[in-house]
This record gives sequence, structure tokens and C-alpha cells, in this order.
Amino acid sequence: MKMTARKPGALLLVAGSLMMAGGLSAQELGPTGSGNDQITVVGTPPADLSGMAEGPEIEGFVSARNGAQFDVTAADGTNTRLFLSDATQIRGAGGFLGLNRTQIAADNLLNGLPVTVQTVRWGDSLVASRIRFRNNDMATANMIRNGTAQRFAQHDTRITQNAAATEALRGRMGDIDQYNLKATTNVYFDTGRWQLTTAAQRDLCAIAQQAEGMDNALLLVVGYTDNVGDEDYNQELSERRAGRVVNYLQQQCRWAPYRMLTPTGMAESDPTADNSTPEGRAQNRRVSVNILVSKAVDGLGG
Repeated sequence: MKMTARKPGALLLVAGSLMMAGGLSAQELGPTGSGNDQITVVGTPPADLSGMAEGPEIEGFVSARNGAQFDVTAADGTNTRLFLSDATQIRGAGGFLGLNRTQIAADNLLNGLPVTVQTVRWGDSLVASRIRFRNNDMATANMIRNGTAQRFAQHDTRITQNAAATEALRGRMGDIDQYNLKATTNVYFDTGRWQLTTAAQRDLCAIAQQAEGMDNALLLVVGYTDNVGDEDYNQELSERRAGRVVNYLQQQCRWAPYRMLTPTGMAESDPTADNSTPEGRAQNRRVSVNILVSKAVDGLGG
């Protein structure tokens, strides 16, 4: 069960869930695909995993979390339920958060986070012995989760006339675990530059106008670079490009700031083309503007 897609959309479609805190109880997450059904969990995963039989390696994204249980969904849709133990190692690797193989708390296993999980067998169940992820991915998952909370807080003041919609929004807050990606527009940049071309300006206002016609739409802006230059330089450059796009969307295209998720720069990660050619590098020097609507409110507008 390998998750090979590394495109931003794959993360965006599943990220942004509000985490459910708490320990393992007698009844937890229901079986895969069971809706509100529950299963009985007996016992607690052992604190010492040494000597336990090795299980399969699971690769996918975190799709549900409750206490010491979490689900990982692979690219083919296969769902695997796993347990956390006190001995589970959770580590990030690389760039955006400034973390380098750093131990991360279990609370940071956000829904939508792509992970690779090594497991051991615990009876008929699997316990995660080691969980790995890229810091860039966790930054994006955090960004979407925080932006969603901000979006609902600010949006409350605009829907007071619609009591039914307000109640529905608040009642379904705990169920926000996916976004619908409605559209994506890429704008491109010259090497080492973050100035917008005339074509880019036109495209940005076009996607803002497209999003304006959608109920509950948010914009997520993510900046990228090619592989020319060192990591720190490219990180700053990607952030400047994303910031320039956000400013133009708000100032010239009149896109409301409260309808914008926190922008980010992803440097040279997730290239869309081969960086070994000039043509490929030109495609990677981009900012992606994504129209997102949470599945919890998609079609709710009034």
C-alpha cells in the first residue's frame, strides 16, 4: 500500500481536520467505512515493542485519529487501522519547520498528513513502531487546520441572518476532515524573481472571480522554486512569491483576507516537471492558487 502521489492537491483534499484529544477508551473508531459504528478495544498497546513480530510498512495519509488509534489511507483507498504505543517513534525530516529528524509529539499526527509507518504485530492488530513524515507536509496540514478555524470564526459574523446555516456550520465542525479542491491556477516567475507578469496578474484576478462565485470558497496560496540555489535561499524566495500573490489577490483582485488560508513557501519540493531541463525548471518556478471548499460546508451557502 504505497502512496506515490506527492502533488499538493493530494494533501489538500484530505487535510484540515480538527483533532480529537483523549486516551484509548473501551470504544473507539468504528471499522473502516462503518460510519458511526464502533468496535470494542480490549487492552492497551504494550509500552515495550522489542521482540514483537514485524508487521507491514504502511504508506499513505492520516485519515482519522482518536486517542491511541489512527487510520492511514493509501493512494488506492485502502484503509489500515493502527495503534500508538508509548514506544512509538514519531519523526519529521527536512526543511520547512526547521526540524531535522526531530522527535514530534503524537498530537501532531494531523488528518491529511502523509506518513510512512513501520509496524509490529499485536495479536490481530498493528502497532506503529515508527512514524516518519516530511516537515513540509506537516506545515501544510497545520496551515490548513489553523486557517479553517480562523475562517469559521470570521465567517460567523457574515451569516447571522441565516440561523439554519449557522447551526449547521457549528454542528459539523467536528466532522471537517476533507476539502473539495475546486480549481487550481499556477502563475510563473523568472529565475530568482518574485515580480508578477501581466499574464500572472490577469490569471490571479480570474481565479479570484471564479472563487467569488462559489459558496464558502477559500484560497490557498503555495509558492515553489526550481532547484537552482541553496535551500535557505529557495525557501525565502518561495515565501516571497507566495506573499506577492496574496497581496495582489487582496489589493487588486479584492479577495477578502478572511477567505484566505495562511500562505506558505515550499521551496523546491513537489516539482511538477524535471528540474534537469530549462523548460522543466520554468514550470517549477510557480505559485499555485487553489480554490478549496470544506466538504463539511460544500453546498451550504445561502
